[in-house]
Amino acid sequence: MPVKLLRLWLLAAFVSLVLLSLGPAPRVEAQPGTVQRISPGVWFREGEQPAQAKSNEMKDSGHCNNVFIEMEDYLIVVDANFPSGAKLALADARKISAKPVRYVFDTHHHADHAYGNPIWTRNGATTLAHQGVVDAMRRVEPRRWLETAAAREDVRELNLASAEPPLETFSESPHVLSDGTRRVEFHHFGWGHTRGDGFVYLPREKILCTGDAVVNGPFNYMLDANIGNWPKVLRAARSLDVETILPGHGPPADAALLDGQIQFLEAIYQAVEVEVLRGKTLVDLVQFDQGVPMAASLRLPEGLDEWVGHLFPGQVHMIYEEISQGKPHGDIAAGD
Repeated sequence: MPVKLLRLWLLAAFVSLVLLSLGPAPRVEAQPGTVQRISPGVWFREGEQPAQAKSNEMKDSGHCNNVFIEMEDYLIVVDANFPSGAKLALADARKISAKPVRYVFDTHHHADHAYGNPIWTRNGATTLAHQGVVDAMRRVEPRRWLETAAAREDVRELNLASAEPPLETFSESPHVLSDGTRRVEFHHFGWGHTRGDGFVYLPREKILCTGDAVVNGPFNYMLDANIGNWPKVLRAARSLDVETILPGHGPPADAALLDGQIQFLEAIYQAVEVEVLRGKTLVDLVQFDQGVPMAASLRLPEGLDEWVGHLFPGQVHMIYEEISQGKPHGDIAAGD
């Protein structure tokens, strides 16, 4: 049997086994705008997606989740959010504790997780991130900031020329904050969803805050990703002793969510790779309307339904580009 056909057969068999082994995807029960206590001194605020925004003042929504972590004398907030989301999160932080917000951790550089930085710093907080977040901002800003400001009033009204980078960064992982009452670890396991993916881990509570490296629902955005490496990043995170996942979008879940995210990423990547090896082209896999991916011919088993949504055609497109061009899609998006 020719080597290429043998590889195709083995890959197809592997994909079939992976897909058959998948259990049901996590059930998504959104509670946007609510704050729930996860553990003593740890709260989760679920963000508002655009379709969930009912009032006029919420038109600039699309907010990510936030996590509030109480230390002896201050609070740590996970993710700066959009500016409008930052204001909502700051108001909720003040409701749950009289302690000041001292640190805000950007899990990555995307607008819905980092563009709210000025709201927090103007209120006395120090923004913190892995160095990869700053590096990513240097590659894509101020272009993305200006594009977002043109569409969003909450970004535009800050009257800034570009995104505000985190004030403090770290390169050695983990970076630790501890005051004797609680230990908070900030981890970087490599390039997955973005170059600077940061995870917040509470070892005593066995809680992992993941940003968009793990989401609970069909929210996987792959533009700046190293899609093939993403599952490796998550396996490294899985080596931590974790019981509760607080994702970047969607409700909290147990550690099975991390496993499901790994399985979905591997299944869709391998499925596209099989089609590429079969000689399929991009137009065979994705239908476009004025350059926008609108539908995909690729089908995944029903067990993955809750991971598949309106982003699916774009996910197939980006994976195809990464495979066919032989480099991370984040490099393609940046024009490298």
